[in-house]
Amino acid sequence: MDSINEVTLETVKKATSTLSGHVIRTPIQTCDTLDLLSGRRLFFKCENFQKSGSFKFRGACHALSRLVSANGTTPHRLQVVAGSTGNFACGLAMAAELFGVTAHVVMPNNSPECKRQTALSYGADLTLCEPTAQDIAQTVKQVQDVTGAVFISGGNNPDVISGHGTMGLELLRQVPNLDAVVMPVGTGGMLSGVSVAIKSICPEIRIYGAEPEVANDAAMSLSKGERCTFARFPQSIADGLNGNIGPVPWTYIQSYVDNIFTVSEDEIKNATRLVWEKMKLVVEPSGAVGVAAVLSDSFKAQAGGCRNVAVILSGGNVDLQVDKLSEFL
Repeated sequence: MDSINEVTLETVKKATSTLSGHVIRTPIQTCDTLDLLSGRRLFFKCENFQKSGSFKFRGACHALSRLVSANGTTPHRLQVVAGSTGNFACGLAMAAELFGVTAHVVMPNNSPECKRQTALSYGADLTLCEPTAQDIAQTVKQVQDVTGAVFISGGNNPDVISGHGTMGLELLRQVPNLDAVVMPVGTGGMLSGVSVAIKSICPEIRIYGAEPEVANDAAMSLSKGERCTFARFPQSIADGLNGNIGPVPWTYIQSYVDNIFTVSEDEIKNATRLVWEKMKLVVEPSGAVGVAAVLSDSFKAQAGGCRNVAVILSGGNVDLQVDKLSEFL
């Protein structure tokens, strides 16, 4: 089975079939309070309920399933490696355990402890490094040289992106008459995959990304018309969005995404608290960035005609120790 070279509606549909029985068809939740605060009807896609705690399991599982099918050897002889700020490491580790594959994950040394422990709990071999794109890439290469592991990119692999795109097809079936979809953007795999899936079927639906002001590489890229990156990862409370947008997702984002909204750290904290308090859902700050965006003045000004809006709650892997919870208060 050849790897996917591009992301299309057909590759996303095939990913849906491949992932059947492996991923959770996550539910849609609503909240009257957030509807009132936003001035529109909101539909929350709860990927915080997904296996491994975030949407990342979709792409990791799809890519690994295809790799195992194409490898022509017994899965226990196969090794894979990825660099991740956290959630893709968790998703890949869980998928590797599912398929009987050895997973190596490289994470920044400032990644949340809960995400490190989650990856370890699924049997992954964890290596920590400095929080820069260069250090992560170099450490991944070192692991490859020692183990012979196959590299799976969490942000630039079309198999991964197609897996993430399955959320878009689910949304279209779950919520009729959508006007817009809002989701966080970090490396861009979710935003690119979902935008391809939805725009290919319903081009009138607006697709919006949301990211922290301090980690605004995607917004800058869309504004300038060229991919922008940070040499050293920013430090947002939305740790899952501190990575750079990838070149492969960027090709789809610039074609399919209508706008990317940025939100402040205080707006992210407020949105996280609102989801916890009003929806009774555990969501991590990265997963609440889309909520912060739809509550922002800029969204209200620019998306006034959007009455029915889906918001993807991308993950729920959050440290629950008292000292960590104080960051949100």
